[in-house]
Amino acid sequence: MDQNTVFDPELIQRYDVAGPRYTSYPSAVEFQDGFREQDYLRHIELTNTVPRPLSLYFHLPFCDTVCFYCACNKIITNNRAHSIPYLQNLGKEIVLLGKLFSPQRQVEQLHWGGGTPTFLSHQQMGELMSITRKHFNLMDNDQGEFSIEVDPRETQEDTIAFLRNLGFNRLSLGIQDFDPKVQKAVNRIQSETRTFAVLSAARDSGYRSISVDLIYGLPFQTVVSFKNTLEKIIAANPDRLSIFNYAHLPSRFKVQRQINNEDLPSPAEKLAILRMTIEQLTAAGYVYIGMDHFAKPNDELAVAQRNNQLYRNFQGYSTHAECDLIGIGITSIGKVGDAYIQNVRDLETYATLLSEEKLPILRGYELNTDDLIHRDVITGLICHFSLAFAMIDEKYSISFLQYFEPELSVLSEMEKEGLLSMKDYTIEVLPVGRLLIRNICMVFDNHLKQTPQSQFSKTI
Repeated sequence: MDQNTVFDPELIQRYDVAGPRYTSYPSAVEFQDGFREQDYLRHIELTNTVPRPLSLYFHLPFCDTVCFYCACNKIITNNRAHSIPYLQNLGKEIVLLGKLFSPQRQVEQLHWGGGTPTFLSHQQMGELMSITRKHFNLMDNDQGEFSIEVDPRETQEDTIAFLRNLGFNRLSLGIQDFDPKVQKAVNRIQSETRTFAVLSAARDSGYRSISVDLIYGLPFQTVVSFKNTLEKIIAANPDRLSIFNYAHLPSRFKVQRQINNEDLPSPAEKLAILRMTIEQLTAAGYVYIGMDHFAKPNDELAVAQRNNQLYRNFQGYSTHAECDLIGIGITSIGKVGDAYIQNVRDLETYATLLSEEKLPILRGYELNTDDLIHRDVITGLICHFSLAFAMIDEKYSISFLQYFEPELSVLSEMEKEGLLSMKDYTIEVLPVGRLLIRNICMVFDNHLKQTPQSQFSKTI
């Protein structure tokens, strides 16, 4: 497939509205409080009958300093002892869930996110992995996708090698920006020397994939300053990059009120930063996967996209579409069978429910047939920039042309603007439409009409 991208500033400005990022469909704002433990248990039982592989996500929320741009559920503390009761409760949840899922179901994918997973001590991380292995059937041949988010400021000399020995083979390195003025404005002071030492250690330790996280749209960023950061990252040669668009939503996230509106780059400057980023990464040989993600052509994400095997979930793009995802820890979200499940957000409720041997569920969502159809369409487009009508027709015994007649009418207008092509009963997103893939997917979002746009970030 053609994995090129074309930057059209006029079209981008015209379509720059707020919308979901489609890590799920329906998006998390549609989850319902009426979804309870018995609903989750029913979906676990159903999926155990034909045991699919598993993916585990652990939310480790602790950070010792707050980054002003952060919209994650986090706990800011310098007291490392605060993690002890949380890890004890995490262990209780692992035990409860391990009893419910068939031991035949092998864990092919595991991810520690946060917060800052490396806030934990080596002993704590080792014990967490040990209890996970005791209660779940983790792949032990290094063929699974076991990843961890790492803050270079929270790593000792031997941390990266230690994590590799625990079984992690993928590492995501948080950087955001090297410019000192930007770092000060967002309260994330991080040296280049320490950052590249961690990246080098990961390479020496034999990680299969190293990813770097950057953010554009932060205060005081310019095309020149961000290009300087980007050139240093490109020289370090990571396998993947995530270049996230900063969504300034201070009304929703109190910590973002520490960032002054007047310090943010203008919309025009922000677009120019994005354009420069795409040009620089493309020239360096990276492929645009979609939704702020870039990868080397031989990376598993790029290969999966070319082979029509890419998937998208709450951790972003994935090569493990066949897995049921179990969320563990506060706020974590899972997908088991045709249901989404989200845990409670606060430590007290989490501890109370687990002390009663109850699953700490806050809310969830059971997908109906219409949801499943729309999800397959959106997933196909956002992962592969292509969708054959026949695939949906055959899977659901419908006529795509009739079922989506109103949506196809809207797409015909996008076709006139060069975003996509509709011929031979296939939607093909063209290079100029790839940066606007969220807008194209929004056409197929049945829930969006009832959801305030203030719930979402801008699409670009």
